[in-house]
Amino acid sequence: MPSVTFQTSGKIIEIDKDTNLLRTSIRYEGSVPYKCGGGLCGTCKVRIVSGHENLSKVMKKEVDRLGEEKIKEGYRLACQTFITGDVTVAWGEEDLERLKKIAERRINAAK
Repeated sequence: MPSVTFQTSGKIIEIDKDTNLLRTSIRYEGSVPYKCGGGLCGTCKVRIVSGHENLSKVMKKEVDRLGEEKIKEGYRLACQTFITGDVTVAWGEEDLERLKKIAERRINAAK
């Protein structure tokens, strides 16, 4: 049975083959952020850490929302992605990096 590891939230879930990534996150509290669930808003953007080969093909909606560059960097929309084998995903890293830079500036300013 395939498993999905939600690296950011620390959850590991065993799933049936051909299960939608976002629906799995919602059902088992994987914590992938989302708003629409239909490929329109792009809020369910995740980075595939491992298991690219165990995912459905990239959909047109993903290219439209994320762009070719982000797709090449390993990003997918969870709502458009189906899992066929073990996969690890993460999200929010861009925000974490931005917040880290802000914190570093504040620390340096306080010195």
